[in-house]
Amino acid sequence: MSNFQIHKDFITAIKILIAEESNIKLRIKLKDIHYADIAELVNELNPDQGTYLIKLLDSEKTADILPELDEYQREAVLENLSAKEIAEEVEILDTDDAADIIAELPEERQEKVMSEITDSSHIDDIRELLTYDENSAGGLMAKELVKVQENLSVLKCLNTIKSQAEEITRIHSVYVVDSSNRLKGRLSLKDLLTANSQDKVKDIYIPKVDFVTVDQDGEEVAKIMSKYDLEAIPVINKKRELVGRITIDDILDLIKEEAEKDYQLAAGIASDVEADDTIFELSRARLPWLFLGLMGGLGSVFILQKFEVIMVRPDLRSLFFYTPLIAAMAGNVGVQSSAIIVQGLANNNLKGSLLSRLIKEIGLSLINGFVLSILLIIFGQIINQDLKLSLTIALSMMSVIIVAALIGTFTPIVLNKKGIDPAIATGPFITTSNDIFGIFLFFYIAKIILGF
Repeated sequence: MSNFQIHKDFITAIKILIAEESNIKLRIKLKDIHYADIAELVNELNPDQGTYLIKLLDSEKTADILPELDEYQREAVLENLSAKEIAEEVEILDTDDAADIIAELPEERQEKVMSEITDSSHIDDIRELLTYDENSAGGLMAKELVKVQENLSVLKCLNTIKSQAEEITRIHSVYVVDSSNRLKGRLSLKDLLTANSQDKVKDIYIPKVDFVTVDQDGEEVAKIMSKYDLEAIPVINKKRELVGRITIDDILDLIKEEAEKDYQLAAGIASDVEADDTIFELSRARLPWLFLGLMGGLGSVFILQKFEVIMVRPDLRSLFFYTPLIAAMAGNVGVQSSAIIVQGLANNNLKGSLLSRLIKEIGLSLINGFVLSILLIIFGQIINQDLKLSLTIALSMMSVIIVAALIGTFTPIVLNKKGIDPAIATGPFITTSNDIFGIFLFFYIAKIILGF
């Protein structure tokens, strides 16, 4: 059912059937619905209702549903399932999804679940995947793949592919290895089908093949697959042995997780949290940056106190009214500059030296600052403001824009070189620092020009 939509009435009907324990009606109602849609449905139910559906439906379907659930809902459902029931689901899943499910369980339950899995090779593969960092190529890969030895004839190669294909959901590529399982290349389906049945694989395979190593970072893998438009990529170990493959759906999940993390970091949330987390967890994630904002605000107070003489001079008092404008411009320009740099770093397309990047930002800031300053001077003339005062404010704003752009450019590049996530530079960190520096620069320049 390709255009099926989960709507409120459908959810209500399912809840009623669950309450009535109308198992036959539930199975009929959910029979032709895609597992991703059922996962969306389960996310709308409470854990007990979700567990009821998981236990009711066939494992062939529920095994695909579990990886699609929201993390908090999957955790709750797994708590309601026995070790044997979880093992039945895990045994059907590809090794990468199976390892992800088991990794979410407490250590003592992990062993209980794995002891219930009857397929020894499947459990060995899962144990291997659990040894890798979850965001590395090893942690992302699946063990299921199709490979053939280079010395096979084309006829034997076809038979080998057939036997392996029976155990694999989707075949993205056929990889070629030597007698020691070292990756040699890949097979073109066209070349395989048009070759003579007595030809050897080593005579027709393509030696050029993109690959990653088990310890490579997941984001680096994503960049490689994006650059070369790959649906799947083989993974090798230090001995160049073929140990698994990563598919595009795994990379999309990683990209989504990283984007969510960077978005939260840019918004001033210190750790990965969900909307349904506890108040304590949400507060702990938000407070560090709010504390930084408080310190920045207090810093602004001390700066303003040093220039309080402005308040007692009628000819200068209007300078204070421009303080929010200057602070806002500094913060906005800084965030704009840092966002462009962070995006460039993430996409690996930031070219040129730091000096050339800073010079470019100065040029851009001069243009933007000049246009905005002219508008500010025109505004001053409209409200009959003293021209010298308007020129002072305009020059200060232009200076603030230039400095904020330089800080917004320089900071994420330095953070990235130090191994710190540059997404920090698009959040309260850069905004607060630019606000403080902008206010100070505004009044300092005004003091020099106007002489107070």
